Amino acid sequence: MAEIQIQKSELDVRIREARHKDLESLREMSTELRQSKEVDYFEQQMEYQHAGERLILIAEVEEGDVGYCILNWDPKYGFFRAHEIPEIQDLNVLSEFRKQGIATKMIVYCEELAARKGCKSMGISFGLHPGFGAAQRLYIKLGYIPDGFGATYDRKVVVEGEFKAVDDQLCLMLVKNLQN
Repeated sequence: MAEIQIQKSELDVRIREARHKDLESLREMSTELRQSKEVDYFEQQMEYQHAGERLILIAEVEEGDVGYCILNWDPKYGFFRAHEIPEIQDLNVLSEFRKQGIATKMIVYCEELAARKGCKSMGISFGLHPGFGAAQRLYIKLGYIPDGFGATYDRKVVVEGEFKAVDDQLCLMLVKNLQN
């Protein structure tokens, strides 16, 4: 897989595919971000990667690994599956490295990979509570728009009148056209 090097404000960022040797670093980043994940979450993602269904991407700078995301070629969300739209998931950057363009670089990298594979669109989502405020602003700024089906809960469209918890599973699904 090709790697890209992007320089902004003297922060040299390298985005690369995760390997088994990166599992501990992924767990450490998740812990530092105070995320609750299943014990074998990253091992499961690595199995999906080995099967060609996903890519785990790591952003690293001179100081070490500072973020990660998953590019899911076979997303659970029905609209994305039906239209063969890959989805960027679980995008995270360590707090001290935020607002330096790292998340943007990971998104652009995923878009480039998808475009090279012939994908016409890219999918992404954000939660609807304030904890996702930065993602909400960033994704819209990068050209992602709502898919038009309203909110989803655990990747299923919420039907009018349905009550759902406002937690990380309540999301708005977005798409971006990759063909200019």
